[in-house]
Amino acid sequence: MADLKTIQSDTRERMTKAIEALENNLSVLRTGRANPGILKKIVVDYYGSTVPIDQVASISTPDARTLVIAPWDRGALNPIEKAIRDSDLGLNPNNKGDTIFISLPMLTEERRKDLVKNAKNYAEDARIAVRNLRKHALDEVKKMEGVGDDEIKRGEAEVQKITDEYIARVDSTFTKKEQEILG
Repeated sequence: MADLKTIQSDTRERMTKAIEALENNLSVLRTGRANPGILKKIVVDYYGSTVPIDQVASISTPDARTLVIAPWDRGALNPIEKAIRDSDLGLNPNNKGDTIFISLPMLTEERRKDLVKNAKNYAEDARIAVRNLRKHALDEVKKMEGVGDDEIKRGEAEVQKITDEYIARVDSTFTKKEQEILG
């Protein structure tokens, strides 16, 4: 059986991964500014294998409304363009011969509300993950052998303290993204 310190460090580590997953999910949501992160989940069919777009091209933002994709191999230009068109991002790439330009339109109020709704869903998923990890940790604390009731109560209180800290981090991360989306 694990001791209290091991349970606490394992719980922190797992909850940190839940926060990282939330941040990763939120990074692909489009805000009012051009952000190379929105292309993070796009995979390109490159000579028979699928690879992430950032492994076949560099992505830059020359201004707040434009993404420029410069493939390292000109043969990847058309597959990159196709992958962007086929994605659910609703972007229209313009092939300029050696680079691809994407102009991001202004977000409508309705689209902003949809993005905030998606962000709320991601945040709720992260909260659920943190609560599930709390339940797992509390079960581990209760299974500890050779420990008195006072020690178990103290362990449960520590797990709850950790959970509260990570729920606050989820809320903070969501609020920051919400403000970014709403401008």
